Amino acid sequence: MNDNKIKESYSLETPEASRAHYQKWASSYDAEVGAHGYATPARVAEALWSKMPEPQTPVLDYGCGTGLSGEALHAAGFQVIDGVDPTPKMLEGALAKGVYRKLSTFEITDPNPLEEGAYKAIAAIGVISVGTAPPEVFDILMRALPQGGLLAFSFNDHTLTDKSYTVRLNDWLDMGAARLLFREYGPHLPGMDLKSDVYVVEKA
Repeated sequence: MNDNKIKESYSLETPEASRAHYQKWASSYDAEVGAHGYATPARVAEALWSKMPEPQTPVLDYGCGTGLSGEALHAAGFQVIDGVDPTPKMLEGALAKGVYRKLSTFEITDPNPLEEGAYKAIAAIGVISVGTAPPEVFDILMRALPQGGLLAFSFNDHTLTDKSYTVRLNDWLDMGAARLLFREYGPHLPGMDLKSDVYVVEKA
């Protein structure tokens, strides 16, 4: 099993480098993360469902990649899932999963890629993390939610050691702009002994 692609993903320093990396990795991504028991998608999806068990409420799967996150959301009970990802090759994998209502791409340099208030729930599974998306993406997603909307997301071990991510989350919580509904530390990639925190926050 070639773990280099997984390890390399934690050291990417620009959005452009991330997109190029995932574009090349798309064809073998599912097999490689699956071999390590990638647990975070199901954990995030089930956490979101526990707070919003509404099968017909549309969920935005932000940074959907090859669609493993969409499959997890679908398995948890959500029936209307839209996916967005900046990597066209990853979206081909997502399309093949057959769980999305629609799929679209966006420019990683766009500061506001989402329409505000369009979704009551957004999932960002394994997305806001070191090497993938900067802490500012948390702000973009929270701003896109309506009042009372939910953001379900994860921070893996690498991300938890970079304080800029947890500081961004705590800024929202401390200001009273968001409420923490769920947080649980558990398996991420068990085969590599990596864990992640899973969260659900509500926009106040």
